[in-house]
Amino acid sequence: MGDYIVKVEEGQPSAADGKPSAGPVYRCVYTKDGLMEIPPQMNSPWDFFSESVKKYSNNQMLGRRQVKDGKAGAYSWLTYQQAYDATLMIGSAIRRRGVNPGDKCGIYGANCPEWIMAMEACNSQAITYVPLYDSLGANAVEFIINHAEVSIAFVQESKLPAILTCLSKCASNLKTIVSFGNISDKQQEAAEEVGVACFSWEEFSLLGESDGNLPPKKKTDTCTIMYTSGTTGEPKGVILSNVAFMSEVMSMDQLLRETDKVGTQEDVYFSFLPLAHIFDQIIETYCIYSGSSIGFWQGDIRFLIEDLLVLKPTIFCGVPRVFDRIYTGIMDRISAGGTLKKSLFQIAYNYKLRNLEKGLRQEEASPLMDKLVFDKIKQGFGGRVRLMLSGAAPLPKHIEEFLRVTCCCVLSQGYGLTESCGGCFTSIANVFPMIGSVGVPMTTIEARLESVPEMGYDALSAVPRGEICLRGNTLFSGYHKRQDLTSEVVIDGWFHTGDVGEWQPNGSMKIIDRKKNIFKLSQGEYVAVESLESTYSRCPLITSIWVYGNSFESFLVAVVVPERKALEDWALSNQEKGEIPSLCNNTNARKYILDELNSTAKRHNLRGFEMLRAVHLEPIPFDIDRDLVTPTFKLKRPQLLNHYKDCIDKLYSEAKGTKP
Repeated sequence: MGDYIVKVEEGQPSAADGKPSAGPVYRCVYTKDGLMEIPPQMNSPWDFFSESVKKYSNNQMLGRRQVKDGKAGAYSWLTYQQAYDATLMIGSAIRRRGVNPGDKCGIYGANCPEWIMAMEACNSQAITYVPLYDSLGANAVEFIINHAEVSIAFVQESKLPAILTCLSKCASNLKTIVSFGNISDKQQEAAEEVGVACFSWEEFSLLGESDGNLPPKKKTDTCTIMYTSGTTGEPKGVILSNVAFMSEVMSMDQLLRETDKVGTQEDVYFSFLPLAHIFDQIIETYCIYSGSSIGFWQGDIRFLIEDLLVLKPTIFCGVPRVFDRIYTGIMDRISAGGTLKKSLFQIAYNYKLRNLEKGLRQEEASPLMDKLVFDKIKQGFGGRVRLMLSGAAPLPKHIEEFLRVTCCCVLSQGYGLTESCGGCFTSIANVFPMIGSVGVPMTTIEARLESVPEMGYDALSAVPRGEICLRGNTLFSGYHKRQDLTSEVVIDGWFHTGDVGEWQPNGSMKIIDRKKNIFKLSQGEYVAVESLESTYSRCPLITSIWVYGNSFESFLVAVVVPERKALEDWALSNQEKGEIPSLCNNTNARKYILDELNSTAKRHNLRGFEMLRAVHLEPIPFDIDRDLVTPTFKLKRPQLLNHYKDCIDKLYSEAKGTKP
């Protein structure tokens, strides 16, 4: 199948024990003779950093904008040597606080040089770092500290109040807090009352010694425990080993070497995607491995574009939500330019698109149009971006096409999970037919599809479809303290992702569905839809609700069966007339139900992205006759989507203020 993957094992029909059939096992064509292995002398990501310090000691490594009188100026940089020296002192200070190899260190805050130095300080001492973040819901930070037994935490100044609030509930584990910057006397006193010592970054650094005495590291050591949602209930701690982390970084290097251009000391990366997530952590570690420079945003969305224009990066990573905003902004400006400009843009666009479709590389497709028409778009990213990466959720095909045509750089879309240490599939640079897919397996893993009979997906059919299953060097070592959850998803050595894929004729993978009722929104947030429906069902105005969202949209909508009497009472008190079907179409009635549903959500502490933006009121209860529910009244989601597709499209159009 295709030019970019090779078969290494035949498929297996359904077994006598009832196991679903599995399709053939495939590898990326660049590893047809075996999966990529890391060099034997490398044991930890610390080796990447220490080797780069030897090669690029005076190169700019970590930069941030200097703020004076409230105004941000140019980027100020730490060299590789300066960052290394500071990291050794921090690592030594960690050890002097009684934190030993294998112990856990939390890192809590926005991207900044201190985040990376804290991470590398842990790597230097064979200490496991644990990103802390609050987007997993209320009390997530407290839960992670206690569950991972975090004994020391590096915390951004603005996050100190949040961590101090929960300190009394996690002080049995957490004994030391280090601020990325300063810490007030009052904050120190509050922490000391519960037996926790607090330090500013500078104070803590002075505790260390740069004697260069570093403990040995092993490939099998745990590098990081990264907590993720993904199901209802408590966050899960994904254990990633040194070898998995290093393999992911070096696989990225291998694929770029084979297909485009590897990262170098000339490259500059713009850091704004959260370092608490695996995607950005892998990219930044790759930059360190390559001797590249990393410039951080100010942490304020209002100044993101300004930061980007000042830094002028060569590598830019985003998630679909970011690229969607960029696309919308550019299209608005093109439309505002008048009919002539719009027509000229479309002519240039179509010309370059045809050349890309013919197989021409990005730089060959239309140099003249790049210079005359698309250069302004390129300048919007600082003018130097050569490599653009998208991950975390599927990139809508029209936006991917637009970026490939107009941004004058290579764009690669990937697919990955925390459990696969980031990207496990990636589209190949300059292979235009991979548009709309997530590409081929990375060079560290093998992939196959497993049939999902209950959803009608057959891994052995002419068009193979099924659950994506992975095995290889970049997979996680299990969920921390949750062997039960690990055993649910790792079966016979294969990690079951829960995502349904379809092999394309050229060997690339397309994500088409989700096996479980959990999905990502376009900004990368997971939604456990059954849990939400349970919460919304507490609203007394409704009898049934089906909540819908997908990875191409940033918000949720719902089809709701209202409680008949509640709707009639509302109509009476608001002088509205009509039978139930006409009341369900009443704009004011829809707003009333929507507001009450979101009030229920707020009372039960649902987060912003879990709120509903629009509802369709359905006068007829979901029934078996229309195949919308099972005999036990469980929702049949694919059938509901098929039945209400036009309603869903209309809801999204209304909520966005666009025409359906």
